[in-house]
Amino acid sequence: MDDQSEFRISDVLSYESLVHATAGALGSVTSMTVFYPLDSARLRLQVDEKRKANSTPAVLAEIVREEGLLAPYRGWFPVICSLCCSNFVYFYTFNSVKASWVKGRHSTPSKDLLMGIFAGVVNVLITTPLWVVNTRLKLQGAKFRNRDIKSTHYKGILDAFKQILYNEGISALWNGTFPSLLLVLNPSIQFMFYEGLKRQLRRGPDGEFSSLDVFLIGAAAKAIATVVTYPLQTVQSILRFGRHREQRESKIIGSVKSILFLWKQRFRSEGILGLFKGLEAKLLQTVLSAALMFLLYEKIAATTFRVMGIKPRQHSHK
Repeated sequence: MDDQSEFRISDVLSYESLVHATAGALGSVTSMTVFYPLDSARLRLQVDEKRKANSTPAVLAEIVREEGLLAPYRGWFPVICSLCCSNFVYFYTFNSVKASWVKGRHSTPSKDLLMGIFAGVVNVLITTPLWVVNTRLKLQGAKFRNRDIKSTHYKGILDAFKQILYNEGISALWNGTFPSLLLVLNPSIQFMFYEGLKRQLRRGPDGEFSSLDVFLIGAAAKAIATVVTYPLQTVQSILRFGRHREQRESKIIGSVKSILFLWKQRFRSEGILGLFKGLEAKLLQTVLSAALMFLLYEKIAATTFRVMGIKPRQHSHK
């Protein structure tokens, strides 16, 4: 029993998990930096429902014209810090659990699904305060069309943490946690469609796919997952921002009412399409960022293992 426990601890604290986590963090930071303006446009469309411009180019043009050339990159540093920590936690947790659970045996879709959900939940609970702060900083100084939104005056990441704790309480740092936990379903839905499309489109005697085939299937699966979960992402952004004059309950239990209220409010003012404002920018940013991130992740991890002369454990797939 002791040997088994020690083996599991060594799997969790392995060098291989650290390499995967670092590679995932670096890949995500690079891809987010490249496509950051798209995410800025998406966030404005989600939070500021009074904005008339509905397309990504129009919103970006407004931001640059009204707020300056570098405005689309406002809040880049806190976002990158949050993303780096978030992906490090996710990749480390996922690969550690996989190393401990799979142990060279066949990895099945159901196991990958459960490991992804577990890694996602751990990631959300640990890193939500970082995302709350970076959402506030990213929108600070923005010219909103909605007059109900209160402006903020933070000097930086630490000052934002301090002001939120002092003025709103510690629970405010976990605003949007409930929809974030629900959004763990996003990669689950992506995986489900990815496997389903591969089964439907499998061709050739060996059932092999080219790199382009895999890229397109992965992009389609990610696009479907994004569309399905986007209304939750809209509510998540509004709750994280938390600067509308009419404050609402932000605890996890009360978040159910908050989600329904915000959905109803947006539906009444703009119809069903109001729940999908910013989807165009999100699809562009998500699909392109995911493709670039995983490409860099695989390259960085493979290069690191090769340079260090370490052969990573291989987990077979059914």
